[in-house]
Amino acid sequence: MLFHGSYTALLTPFKDNKVDFDAYRKLIDFQIENGTNGLVPVGTTGESPTLSHDEHKKLVEVCIDQSNGRVPVIAGAGSNATNEAVDFVKHACSVGADGLLVVTPYYNKPTQLGLMAHYNELIKNSSKPIIIYDIPGRSVIKMNDSTMAKLAENELIVGVKDATADLARPTRLQNLIGDDFIQLSGEDGTALAYLAAGGHGCISVTANIAPKLLSRMHRAWKQGDILTAMEINKKLMPLHDALFHETSPGPLKYAASLLGLCSSEARLPIVEIEDESKKYVKEALQRAELL
Repeated sequence: MLFHGSYTALLTPFKDNKVDFDAYRKLIDFQIENGTNGLVPVGTTGESPTLSHDEHKKLVEVCIDQSNGRVPVIAGAGSNATNEAVDFVKHACSVGADGLLVVTPYYNKPTQLGLMAHYNELIKNSSKPIIIYDIPGRSVIKMNDSTMAKLAENELIVGVKDATADLARPTRLQNLIGDDFIQLSGEDGTALAYLAAGGHGCISVTANIAPKLLSRMHRAWKQGDILTAMEINKKLMPLHDALFHETSPGPLKYAASLLGLCSSEARLPIVEIEDESKKYVKEALQRAELL
C-alpha cells in the first residue's frame, strides 16, 4: 500500500516569530531515525493557517530535501480558497512531494456539491495522489461517505485522513469504496481502534515527540502482535490526552521544548499554554518514559 503506518503531522518550529529551519531539519532526521513511516509538513499541527504562502512552500521544499527519499512526504496543500489550494497543489507536485493532504474548505461551509467541485478542481491540477483531510472539528463541515466514494472514482483520490473519531467509518468505507482506499486516522487516541476497524495507519500529532513508540505500535499491529500494540497504546494514552489539554499545537510545542527538539514558541493566536497544562504534559511525558 502506498501510504501506511505511522506518519507524523510535523510541527513547525519558530524562533522570534520566524521559521527555525535548523530545528526543522533536525526534527525530520529525528523522525526518520526513530522509524516514522512518513512525514506530513504544513498541516494543522504545522500551524498552516498562520504561515505565509512563501513559508508554506519553503517548509514543503525543506522537508523533501532533508528526508531525501528516505520516507514518503505527503505535503499539506489545502486552503479554504480553491485557487490557493490549486497553487499549493501545483507547487508540491513540482518539488517532488509523494502525495498531497487536502483539507475540506474551512469557514466557507460548502455543500457536498461544493466539496466535489473543490476536489475536482485540484484533481485537474495534480500529478500526485491526494488524501482527503476530513476534520469537522476544525472545518465545521463533514464529507459524506457517498461524496468520498464519488471522488474516489478518480485514481488520484487515494485515501482519507479521518479526524472524525467515528470508529465505524473505516468498515463502512471499505464496503463502499474497497480495501485499497487508504484510511489514515487523524486522531491519536483512537488510532489503534481505527486500525482494528480496517484503517491502515495514522497521521499523528504525538509522533512528533514519540516517533519510536508509535512506529513500533503500528509495526506490532501489522505483524499481528496485538498485545504489544495495546501496551504501547496504553502507555501513550495520557500523552495523547495531554497534547490536547489546550488547543494543539500549544501543548505539543511545550512537550517538544522539554525534549530539546525546538522552542515552545507558537504563532498567534496560539499562545503559550498555562501552568496547569504544562504539568499535565510533563507528567504524561514521564509516564511514557520520554522524559
